[in-house]
Amino acid sequence: MTGLEIRIVERALQFKKPAGTSRGTLTEKPSFYVVARDLEEDGRIGIGECSLIPGLSPESAPRARMELKKLAASGTLDPKAMSLQYPAVRFAAETALIDLLNEGDQTLFPGPFTEGRPVPINGLIWMGDPEDMVAQAASLLDRGFDTLKLKVGALHFERELECLEAIRYIAPADQVTLRLDANGGLDDDDPAVTLSKLERLASFDIHSMEQPIRPGQWKKMQAVCADSAIPIALDEELIGVNDTTLRRNLLHVIQPQYIILKPSLIGGLVEANHWIDLASEVGARWWATSALESNIGLNAIAQWAADAISEEAHPMPQGLGTGSLFTNNVPSPLVVEHGTLRMDTPQAQANGTLRSWDLSSLFA
Repeated sequence: MTGLEIRIVERALQFKKPAGTSRGTLTEKPSFYVVARDLEEDGRIGIGECSLIPGLSPESAPRARMELKKLAASGTLDPKAMSLQYPAVRFAAETALIDLLNEGDQTLFPGPFTEGRPVPINGLIWMGDPEDMVAQAASLLDRGFDTLKLKVGALHFERELECLEAIRYIAPADQVTLRLDANGGLDDDDPAVTLSKLERLASFDIHSMEQPIRPGQWKKMQAVCADSAIPIALDEELIGVNDTTLRRNLLHVIQPQYIILKPSLIGGLVEANHWIDLASEVGARWWATSALESNIGLNAIAQWAADAISEEAHPMPQGLGTGSLFTNNVPSPLVVEHGTLRMDTPQAQANGTLRSWDLSSLFA
């Protein structure tokens, strides 16, 4: 789409409390918003978010800023023509365009979700000491979550086992699903060591393990997937793999049970759909996860994921419970309750004030 007035709004999202991640502890993170106005369509506005995770996103903040300035100067949104070297920039352009092509009201994929139907999500347990992680698990259970995800590989392994034992005590396997994410933290020169740890972790009835070893080791990951006592999900392994043949080869060599789709890290929703199609060739299932976006990006991913799983009788919980992390988030109608994410609508609202979009901070 051409002939647009495009502005870039930069914002440092402030965490309500320090967030422990595999890349260290974050107190803030950079985000940019693509605000595109169609001068020929009653001034309709589309908004997309470029969300970056320092140390993980392929593009740095200065590089993203430079690419976004070029985008604004062009007055054009054509994500297919944009480089996959800058996946978050491309995702921002893509979702701003989808917003524009609809009503320009942040309804990108009209359907049951935008009408109030909830989608199941997992509760995220942030890295911390074992006592804190168990307390987080208890809080999530009180809020109605029946799928929890927690990080492993950062603490001493025996302490992590003790932490899992304590969590399983309050979250029995017949009631609560546990997902683990190692971010490569179980890597070892000898795959047998990794497999031994996975076998011990499996005693806690684990649904899946994300990225047990560092990405880029296809043969080693193949061996882990083949012999692991826990089903393996690829996450960081997908980042930067942009060629169709390379993607297909990766999946056919490694043979994972699951893939994790983070649109901001893999180039957007079209690219995520491409990964889904390729994963189906090897029987791998998927779920979507946000990459610490504000509600603008989270909304786009949630609507896309909800649309993609709308026909499934028992959809897998998505990783979309990050909307309440920031003090300066964009107010939205997204609501997390009872282990689900839904859109607040007059039909879905139970009580209280109806939540709605407040985009005024992006136009100040």
